[in-house]
Amino acid sequence: MAKTIARAPIRVRYHECDQQGIVFNAHYLAYFDMGSLEFFREVFGSYENLRARGVDTVVAASELTYRAPSRYDDELVVEVGIEHLGRTSLILAFTIVRGDELVTTGTNRYVFVDTGNLAKTAPPDDVREKLAALL
Repeated sequence: MAKTIARAPIRVRYHECDQQGIVFNAHYLAYFDMGSLEFFREVFGSYENLRARGVDTVVAASELTYRAPSRYDDELVVEVGIEHLGRTSLILAFTIVRGDELVTTGTNRYVFVDTGNLAKTAPPDDVREKLAALL
């Protein structure tokens, strides 16, 4: 498991639950997104600071494993760490917990893109160095 670099607390809202009374599966990707925002804030001060370096990220692949259901008003925490840093990609590992209980695990593979034309690109050296230091 990747070392936790950022945490994002989340309280499950009523509209995120399905007819069975549990969080609908697609909402976990939104929770991952909230966690990734906190990750980039922790590493770069803000997501805009990353973009100011001329690079952005787009999700290329996601993988989730559901371990336990979440319900309305549950207090969850999304924990985020780096699983892999490639030449033009970054894999973030996510763990969602409710207290000590594991709820969901997963990864997002991000591809770095140029902010001007959205073409795949390697991140600037200083961006790579900040990320590599956290592995």
